Amino acid sequence: MILQSKAAVVTGSTSGIGLAIAKALAREGANVMINGLGDPGQIEATRAGIEAEFGVRALYSGADMTRPPEIAAMVAEAEGAFGRLDVLVNNAGIQYVSPVEEFPPEKWDAILAINLSSAFHTIRAAVPGMKARGFGRIVNIASAHSLVASPFKSAYVAAKHGLVGMTKSVALELATHGVTVNCISPGYVWTPLVESQIPDTMKARNMTKEQVIEEVLLKAQPTKEFVTVDQVAAIAVFLCSDAATQMTGANLSVDGGWTAQ
Repeated sequence: MILQSKAAVVTGSTSGIGLAIAKALAREGANVMINGLGDPGQIEATRAGIEAEFGVRALYSGADMTRPPEIAAMVAEAEGAFGRLDVLVNNAGIQYVSPVEEFPPEKWDAILAINLSSAFHTIRAAVPGMKARGFGRIVNIASAHSLVASPFKSAYVAAKHGLVGMTKSVALELATHGVTVNCISPGYVWTPLVESQIPDTMKARNMTKEQVIEEVLLKAQPTKEFVTVDQVAAIAVFLCSDAATQMTGANLSVDGGWTAQ
């Protein structure tokens, strides 16, 4: 229970990686605020389930990650409700794929807002309290695309590269305040979002499900295996532990060897 009596905010955490991280933090004793989109009834069931399973307080914020005032209000609400905010995980993200000359400007703006700028706004709001308490753990969920590029993903790649740069800069600012700032960069993670893309890819490429997995999704990952949400969550928990006190400004690849090539 390394996070007993501490409190966390995890953005983009109503499903997938974010939800796995929120549950992993709760398992270690942290009160958690989840955030994201989805069916209200399902979100409430998720929130209540975290409280019931782990014996912590769990709150939900529907803050829109494209709206800075809502982001600031979310952080303030968490601090007010929990009396502190010790862990911030920036996981919210969206994707859009298009040749650059056809890339809709509004999609570019949305991806930069959610995948990069929202992390700036959450960090800006959370840092004063963390500095005052002399403790904080900020974990930014980047991507293998924070280190390498793929075609037709100009906005996503730009945002994830930017997230790593911001992580390093803020880590240096907070190095003497007991606050660490790190990135986790997963490769392809098996989530409902990824799974839902398979039928369309099968149709577009005239492939079987197995071919899509092996020849499209896992082509870049030498292990030929998906990263799991629990593996990413375990690394996030480690970064919050005392063992990681001297880890700051780091970008941890969890990509089956993708970026080793």
